[in-house]
Amino acid sequence: MVNMEVNGTTLQIALTQSSSSEALKALLKGGALTISMKDYAHMEKFGNLGTKLPRNDKHITTKAGDVILSEGNLLVIYYAPNTWNFTKLGSVTNMTEKELKKVLGKGNITATLWLSEA
Repeated sequence: MVNMEVNGTTLQIALTQSSSSEALKALLKGGALTISMKDYAHMEKFGNLGTKLPRNDKHITTKAGDVILSEGNLLVIYYAPNTWNFTKLGSVTNMTEKELKKVLGKGNITATLWLSEA
């Protein structure tokens, strides 16, 4: 499990089983990671991880709460559907779509990710 703090609220992300998710966990074992994330098309927030992770792209349609690796170096959290070739890293487990949209708000955000103790 990975936690992501946004605007004072912690999102809990259950990771998929893939080399991409394992690489994200390995990155976070070095400590928390803070990312500036931009809003795109009123459907997602995205930010640069500062490193490349292995890609496991599949043609998928995202749903609210999906956490995606795009282009190998961009972390994306969706709050509306989008169809493209992506690597799914996981999904937010502790919020509804409506709650997620409220927490992510409008415009750019800063997100801090860390590994859960559990």
